[in-house]
Amino acid sequence: MTANESGTLGLGPIDQLSYVVADMERALPHYEALYGPFRVGETPLTDCTIRGNSADCTLKVAVNNAGPIEVELIQVLSGETAHSEHLKQHGEGLHHVRFRVQGIDAKLEELNAQGYECVFYKRFGPPVAFAYLEAPAEIGGSLIELLEMP
Repeated sequence: MTANESGTLGLGPIDQLSYVVADMERALPHYEALYGPFRVGETPLTDCTIRGNSADCTLKVAVNNAGPIEVELIQVLSGETAHSEHLKQHGEGLHHVRFRVQGIDAKLEELNAQGYECVFYKRFGPPVAFAYLEAPAEIGGSLIELLEMP
């Protein structure tokens, strides 16, 4: 029996681990020693929904696709996001795990009914969107990301 068959959330396998860092240049050599080389770029995000409010932010993102699970590093360059909240509350480290989904808006409603709260959402167009959800307090309030992308 697979996790999808036994579980009720139907998210499938984790496809990404994401870490938040305060300083990409300082952190990158440490993560490259673990995972190998990363591709680094800046990502301006406009018209996001962050804890229910419209906001913009800019992130520096590094991605490694050398293994079976993508590894991502995120540094906040501007704006207040779930990443900057994590840095203030917990410091650097593992931030979220990601699942790929189809029909993200319907999946958000399902997860909301299970006690998950959407804290960061961005739709790029009809085929692409992502959302970060805070898990219920009963399981620690950690974050998961949903990604809808063909």
